[in-house]
Amino acid sequence: MRERDSSAAQNDFHLILFTSTFRTREGSPRRNQENSGSRETLMPTTPAPAAPAPLLSFLKNPLVIVLFGCLLTMVTFGPRASFGLFLTPMSAQYGWGRDVFALAFAIQNLLWGIGTPFAGAIADRFGTAKVLAGGVLLYALGLGLMTYSTTPVTLNITGGVLVGFGLSACSFNIVLTAFGKLVPKEWQGIAFGAGTAAGSFGQFLFAPFGVGLIENYGWQYALLVFAAILILALPFAFALRTASNRASVNSANATAEQAQTLREALAEAFGHRSYLFLVAGFFTCGFQLAFVTAHLPSYLLDRGLSAQVGGWTLAIIGLFNIVGSFGAGWLGSRVPKRYILSAIYLTRAISIAIFISIPPSIEATMIFAVVTGLTWLSTVPPTSSLVSVMFGTKWFAMLYGFVFFSHQLGSFVGVWLGGVAFEMYGSYQIVWWLAVMFGVLSALINLPIIEKPVARLGAPAA
Repeated sequence: MRERDSSAAQNDFHLILFTSTFRTREGSPRRNQENSGSRETLMPTTPAPAAPAPLLSFLKNPLVIVLFGCLLTMVTFGPRASFGLFLTPMSAQYGWGRDVFALAFAIQNLLWGIGTPFAGAIADRFGTAKVLAGGVLLYALGLGLMTYSTTPVTLNITGGVLVGFGLSACSFNIVLTAFGKLVPKEWQGIAFGAGTAAGSFGQFLFAPFGVGLIENYGWQYALLVFAAILILALPFAFALRTASNRASVNSANATAEQAQTLREALAEAFGHRSYLFLVAGFFTCGFQLAFVTAHLPSYLLDRGLSAQVGGWTLAIIGLFNIVGSFGAGWLGSRVPKRYILSAIYLTRAISIAIFISIPPSIEATMIFAVVTGLTWLSTVPPTSSLVSVMFGTKWFAMLYGFVFFSHQLGSFVGVWLGGVAFEMYGSYQIVWWLAVMFGVLSALINLPIIEKPVARLGAPAA
């Protein structure tokens, strides 16, 4: 009995010793819980931010943004700048007068202008990438369906409505908007110039390319090739993604520029005298450029020069506009922009007056092409910069869109009036002299523009 009690006590002692040893090594449940809580407190409550993806960092590089934007501008502007090459072959095949093609092209320019402020407002509100991609698809669809346009009505729908609205969403206007929002301030002047010059380089490439396609394979094949090239350029749009501005309007920390609503932006702009001068002057730019694009090749044919001369004239205009656009962008940070615009319009007026007053020749045409190229789209960098200077960048796409609408209204009048004048009088002479008069008027209209931010941004309004 004693031996049994002694054995039980010894077993109890061993059990107590084992338990004590276990607790010494592992800690008490309470201590374990406290240690666990301490360890959890020391652990970070949120994961460390992941390093940006290499592709995303690459696409945010200003040089890459400008490069991809320029490629997209080149591909979208090139086919449109070559539209005049299709006037003669399409009119001859279907027995149309020149006024038929001119009306479709005029509708295209008008709808390009009407659609641009709305496309710009959507891009400002929701970002530019989706707007650009949708515009490219619509543009390509219009070009492709032009091959089936055997009546004036279908041509108005395809080459006019579809291409016009497509251009409003994917042309250099939206690309320049992306530049204004994505690149640093010190890059903007050269970025605007490069984006504009890229469109001209597209004209330089596509004009002789289009002539070759039309002469060797037919105008239908040329349109299909242009449409295919547009589709291939679609990925460039996604390198120009901008953030939505929806949240900034209602933010308590928004600046004066960020908090402005769409309605307030419109009221401010259209109550600003300098903005109205800019809008009025840009009408002339559209009138002159669209008339030359649509009717110059046929005008040269009428004066005894070949179709190749017409194609190369458009190409040289595009090539020298690269110099003009870069030059205007560079000068914009050194010379008042209103003086640059006045000089451009006056130079155009003088060169047109001389060109139509001398006998036709290849040499005279090439000189005219060089001067026209230097002043072709060189109005865009100072004009877009003035909008940005006066009103900031939040609603830039929309406000520049209304300026561009004036440009396209002038384009509509220039293209349509050229066709009507030729059918009525068998000559373009009256429209050429209107282009001279408008050039002189715009040179004067731009001089009173005041290049200062509006009062909301800290400077007295004009």
